Amino acid sequence: MSEKKVSLLEGFKAFLMRGNVIDLAVAVVIGAAFTNIVNAVVKGIINPLVGAFGTQDLDNYSSCLQGPCTTDPKTGEMDGIEILWGSVLSATLSFLITAAVVYFLMVLPMAKYLARRAAMQAAKEGVQETLEVSELEVLKEIRDALLAQRTGGAPGPSSGGTPGGADGTAAGPREDR
Repeated sequence: MSEKKVSLLEGFKAFLMRGNVIDLAVAVVIGAAFTNIVNAVVKGIINPLVGAFGTQDLDNYSSCLQGPCTTDPKTGEMDGIEILWGSVLSATLSFLITAAVVYFLMVLPMAKYLARRAAMQAAKEGVQETLEVSELEVLKEIRDALLAQRTGGAPGPSSGGTPGGADGTAAGPREDR
């Protein structure tokens, strides 16, 4: 039973130490702080701009669906069915502002950075591949030159660069020379 507890604790520790969990925690904290900024922009800038055409608070915009929408001053109860479309409009504006800021200040720059990085990596791989091909060609020329010295002939590129003598034996230092 203790082995199972140890493995559960180790698994939980491994889960907590993953980078994703820490990144998510940071994102939640920053998101909560960012929500306050967006709400302040909506209440401090958007609502007064809308207020220039009507009421200063979007939450005051409403329509009555059925009956007169009046509040009884004695009981505080609403007569009729009121639709508070102003609060929906305010929440929609908050969402759109948040989405625009996140996209233009975070997503778009990160996408451009990753695209530049991928292009640089692709160019680097292309250069590396060219270097590898060049190195291979140089090594083939060195091999052909060494074979030409040993055999006394000059094997050309058409010979295929097969190591060995004309009879198919391996070209190497000979003992009978």
